[in-house]
Amino acid sequence: MKTITLWRPVGPVELDLIRQSGMTAFPPRLPDQPIFYPVLTEEYAIRIARDWNVCRDGAGYVTRFDVQAAFLSAYAPQEAGGQALREYWIPAEDLGKFNAAIVGQIVVTKSFERNR
Repeated sequence: MKTITLWRPVGPVELDLIRQSGMTAFPPRLPDQPIFYPVLTEEYAIRIARDWNVCRDGAGYVTRFDVQAAFLSAYAPQEAGGQALREYWIPAEDLGKFNAAIVGQIVVTKSFERNR
């Protein structure tokens, strides 16, 4: 089975929910979150986790995971401000199917905390 490696920047609350799943699923979107957006590069995920999650939540984490390529073929990568800033836009109602297409575990690759 062919897979594609993706990354997702998360804050501490989302990481706790991922841990509660056994590191196998992302939590449902909140009502004001109509899309789930995993990103295509670790560098992009680092920028968001370090520059946005830390500022907003006090900490940011980068997760890495593999998704079945056949599932992702229904979605086109979107540019979010340039070629280096690419992400998939998965509608919130498709997140359960997305989670089912994750192969293996979700792994934390980087963590950032606010300087005290």
